[in-house]
Amino acid sequence: MRPVSDALVFFGATGDLAYKQIFPSLQGLVRDEGLDVPIIGVAKAGWSLDQLKARAKDSLSSHGCLDAKAFAKLTSLLRYVDGDYNDPSTYVRLRQELGDAKRPLHYLAIPPSLFGTVAEGLATLGAGMDARLVVEKPFGRDRESARQLDRILNRFFPEENIFRIDHYLGKEPVQNILYTRFSNAMFEPIWNRIYINSIQITMAEKFGVQDRGKFYDETGAIRDVFQNHMLQVLASLTMDPPTGEECDAIREQKAALLKAVRPLDAAHVVRGQYAGYQSVPGVKSDSTIETFVAAKLFIDSWRWAGVPIFIRAGKALPLTATEIMVDFKRPPRESFAEFIPPASGHMRIRISPDVTIALGLRVKHPGEGMQGQDVELILTEQESAFMPPYQRLLGDAMHGIGDLFGRQDIVDAQWRIVDSVLNENAPPIAYAQGSWGPKEASQLIGTDGPWHNPLPAAPGP
Repeated sequence: MRPVSDALVFFGATGDLAYKQIFPSLQGLVRDEGLDVPIIGVAKAGWSLDQLKARAKDSLSSHGCLDAKAFAKLTSLLRYVDGDYNDPSTYVRLRQELGDAKRPLHYLAIPPSLFGTVAEGLATLGAGMDARLVVEKPFGRDRESARQLDRILNRFFPEENIFRIDHYLGKEPVQNILYTRFSNAMFEPIWNRIYINSIQITMAEKFGVQDRGKFYDETGAIRDVFQNHMLQVLASLTMDPPTGEECDAIREQKAALLKAVRPLDAAHVVRGQYAGYQSVPGVKSDSTIETFVAAKLFIDSWRWAGVPIFIRAGKALPLTATEIMVDFKRPPRESFAEFIPPASGHMRIRISPDVTIALGLRVKHPGEGMQGQDVELILTEQESAFMPPYQRLLGDAMHGIGDLFGRQDIVDAQWRIVDSVLNENAPPIAYAQGSWGPKEASQLIGTDGPWHNPLPAAPGP
């Protein structure tokens, strides 16, 4: 059994991520899992502990989740160290606040350029061997920078103590993909190239880049969501069943799958930019960064050989939703003289904003003729009942459970897939806000299409 971390330190305590995600998750850990260890925020803001507590209260109130009893317990555990990450005295004061803690969890909610600085500062206090380190994406900007980052972190922390956090992996609906596949024996016999014609994954966002213009103009859709979120969904959808009881069984299969994905071919990638993007504050007037990407991929394995996989992600599209469409092959011979729509037999998995698992089938129309119609058998859950992903991930990291975190070889495999198309400087294709992206994306999918466009979420009761 792995030892549980005996303190939680979060760098970037006064930042936006702490405000939006970390404080609500910490209160959830206190309320739901009995977290009762020192919680130490670190930042360079000139703040006092009282100001940090006020920030935490404002965060929880703004998110509608302030629990008086849990918040009182949280504030009793909360500490604060104000200091420069480059100043050795900052880490001396952190050591003092840690007291008798010997196995702290350090969460770096800070820019990746500071990861090495903080890791070295922690290591000078002897925190490298027994402590755990959680780092936020992006893990580099390309394959080489990700490898360089790994080399820096591994100088101070062993790989098994490094947790690369991608909040998408903590989402209940993403975990549900694995559970549905491997807990129902009916799916595994048909989950392969013999019965599946193609796979589509769509991540649509109705909003634009909003106030993230400067960040997004240095990132783009491929780095922001395709290289991490979308490829992780693909891995969950297509990996082989985990074997054995080892804690890394799932990640072993994900790594094997991602290493089998063929690197992207520029001829099979469509990059788009929504009209008006270049006028967003922080965005260059001649920016060639993509806000939309569609790609055709292949997996070089016996299970998936020849099955085209289409992934698209974009901003300023008609709605916000993430959905998977697995298109099954038609029977070798149609027994009844009727037109059958291309996606007649399918499995539809909706990840957000609501959760849906649906099977598309043909059923007969009432009457004498042998004519049918497409129907869906649907099971739906509401996302509001799920544990917030950061609460789950921080709780797992405290217990040393790495299943939902990126591993060094997995991250490297993801960068390998996209590396060849990252430095494309050609202007992306303009598309209208509220459309489904450039028409060239429809040409990309060709006869394996059309694209399945998600529908708006059903209204609540």
